[in-house]
Amino acid sequence: MTPDALTDRIDAAAPPPAAGVWHGPVFRFPIRVYYEDTDAGGVVYHANHIRFAERARTEMLRSLGVDQRPLYAERGVAFAVGSLAVDYRRPARLDDLLVVETSVGRLGGSAMELVQRMRRDGAEVAVVTVRIVCVGPDWRATRLPDDLRAAIAARLATDLPPTDPRTPPA
Repeated sequence: MTPDALTDRIDAAAPPPAAGVWHGPVFRFPIRVYYEDTDAGGVVYHANHIRFAERARTEMLRSLGVDQRPLYAERGVAFAVGSLAVDYRRPARLDDLLVVETSVGRLGGSAMELVQRMRRDGAEVAVVTVRIVCVGPDWRATRLPDDLRAAIAARLATDLPPTDPRTPPA
């Protein structure tokens, strides 16, 4: 194998940058599994999948220009999890490089449904479906800010990904 061919293979298989990257309407965020993420058997502890999904959601919002601390301090709105379900497909293990693919399944007035597929080498490890609710200072649902809605809508300008986590991506 020539050095150029090896470099091409490495580049093609490279994970997204540490801050994540958009591919059309899907935000891809890498997560390396560390010892602290696993149980005694070296398998990712089930609750840590939720932590991984939270990190990916936070970076997705950050990539859209939403910094959550100033959002609450300056505009009085925050995001809360309204519901969450995890479908575990196969174990993730110590040192695995996972990619969390986050897509918006539905964008409502005060909430959005996200589907987050965790993959290792393309194979699904887990699928998290979460409904995020925009809340005001009284912690009651309030409309999503117009600028955030516009940023999300711009990402959804292409075909929507499947919203049913049992449906494989197109």
